[in-house]
Amino acid sequence: MVKGRGKRDRAVKRQYEKYPYPPRNPADEKNRLIEGSPSHLDEVNHYLFAGKRDFSGPFRALEAGGGTGDAAIMLAQHLADRGDQSHVLYLDLSAASRVVAEARAEVRGLTNIEFRTASLLDLPDMGLAHFDYIDCCGVLHHLEEPEKGLAALTGSLAEEGGMGLMVYATLGRTGVYPVQKALKALAGEDDPAQQVGLAKALLKDLPKTNWLTKNEMVGDHRLGENAALYDLLLHPRDRSYLVPEVEALLDEAGMELVSYIEPVRYRPEIYLKDKLLIKRAQGLGRSQQAALAENLSGALKTHTFYARKKDGTAAGSATFEPDMIPILKDRNPEVLAKACAAHSTLTVNFDGETMAVPVPAGTAEFIRLIDGRRSLQGIQSELSLPWQTFRSRYAPAYKMLNGLNLLWLKS
Repeated sequence: MVKGRGKRDRAVKRQYEKYPYPPRNPADEKNRLIEGSPSHLDEVNHYLFAGKRDFSGPFRALEAGGGTGDAAIMLAQHLADRGDQSHVLYLDLSAASRVVAEARAEVRGLTNIEFRTASLLDLPDMGLAHFDYIDCCGVLHHLEEPEKGLAALTGSLAEEGGMGLMVYATLGRTGVYPVQKALKALAGEDDPAQQVGLAKALLKDLPKTNWLTKNEMVGDHRLGENAALYDLLLHPRDRSYLVPEVEALLDEAGMELVSYIEPVRYRPEIYLKDKLLIKRAQGLGRSQQAALAENLSGALKTHTFYARKKDGTAAGSATFEPDMIPILKDRNPEVLAKACAAHSTLTVNFDGETMAVPVPAGTAEFIRLIDGRRSLQGIQSELSLPWQTFRSRYAPAYKMLNGLNLLWLKS
């Protein structure tokens, strides 16, 4: 185990023992499964295994910093639905959070999760076999040295495996850090409950000129949940990243970006109308485009993304090829097809940011032919089109839907 962790580490542990995050009621597992990104299994398959992974066979996944269990429960349930050879290791330093996650798994009858109370920094000393997939969301940005944390994860990853990661994004959190500093000055080392009381009082007193007051994208402090308020404004250690910093963090760990989620938010042309500006934006490299999109948007609160080892053998994203089977995220083609047929643009909302996304010709027709079983070649045959004609007509629809994270591909 890692020795000599300091005062801040103890404070982080104290926070999550007092306020397990996010707040969850295990009994709710009887009625719903919380799904999201990263780690939805169809999404993982699309971005890391080119849509070709067979999850009915052995598959090892690590949930590093599992909190109250959202990602671990989703991933374990998806894997259990496909077979009985999977194994999910849940790791978190908070015993209180683990209690919630274990109770949720018990309600669902999941037996493919192993629970351990530890830090991801302990991984090098735990003697574990490598993992096919690692999820680490909302954790690296709370470490004293995020680089060491990601290095520990990279060392635990199989060569053909990949990761789903999330870190805070700087621009969308405008206003958060000055208020954090103000509360550190006012609340000091008070008991967590006292800190929450002081934070609520301060929020009432913030002037209209304060950037947190102006930032409509950040709302955790308005939810009425002490755990969310503490995590946003009272966390003892918290940093954020711009796109170039995300990619530098990956590079240092020997990792490379596969894709941000949702991809469309990292395409600068979606924020532009002037044709010359769009042309110039599209002439930039992928990393430069993503950085430009972040600067244009100003609303990204988090960066969620998939990554693989630079020298590894992870296949990466699936591509629009004949044997690929398109899968709609919500499994409801008719509603989406109707919306695409009725409008030339789709209005979507990401964390309070409204975007108008152009709908390519033929999108509704394409969506109506997606049933989760028929391949692209099968759809092509049904339409009696040569492959190149089919690809030219419907690949733009696929790009749009995949950019919104509504459509994935599997073999």
